[in-house]
Amino acid sequence: MIEFFFDCSSPWTYLAFRNLQPLAAELKEPISWRPVLVGGIFNSVNKGIYTAREDMNSPKNRYLLKDVQDSAREAGLNIVFPPKVFPVNSVKAMRGCLWIAQDAQAPDHYLAFVEATFAAYFSREEDISQDEVLAALCRQVGINTEAFFAGISRPDIKEQLKANTDEAIRRGAFGSPTFYVGDDMYFGNDRLPLVRSAVLHARQ
Repeated sequence: MIEFFFDCSSPWTYLAFRNLQPLAAELKEPISWRPVLVGGIFNSVNKGIYTAREDMNSPKNRYLLKDVQDSAREAGLNIVFPPKVFPVNSVKAMRGCLWIAQDAQAPDHYLAFVEATFAAYFSREEDISQDEVLAALCRQVGINTEAFFAGISRPDIKEQLKANTDEAIRRGAFGSPTFYVGDDMYFGNDRLPLVRSAVLHARQ
């Protein structure tokens, strides 16, 4: 089992979301999708990220922007970063991911919704915190909008998102994407080769 703790507000997580799926299929290894709020992780254990982002023209940040584009090209993605709204409040989208996974009528739409959310924000620069954007994404992938908004308002869905975020922090996460193979943690899209090795090693 590969656990994938993710937030749709991160471009590197979009890359990892795309790249993890063929890797898991190749290895015939299931993925446990674990939505979190990366802002909650930052506020708890990685507050320095906000200072690091203040000057997007610093040498390191210029390189990071280039790195995103290089990696996006390799993954066949069009990523605009930073989007017009950055950072974005992804809480409703991430609650939506949890509700879709749990709802008996909607689980087949799960990956389609996650993909559509990433694409809306990082390819079309749509504000995924807005109800009208989320409603359009639901219609795009065939999810009932009324059921969606009722679902993301449920106390158990809100609590599960908090619990996932708290669990990630407790297990050592400091951002998104974070992977676990057993107790071993890996951070970042560029660590997928190590995730692959960890899965193979665990089978020995």
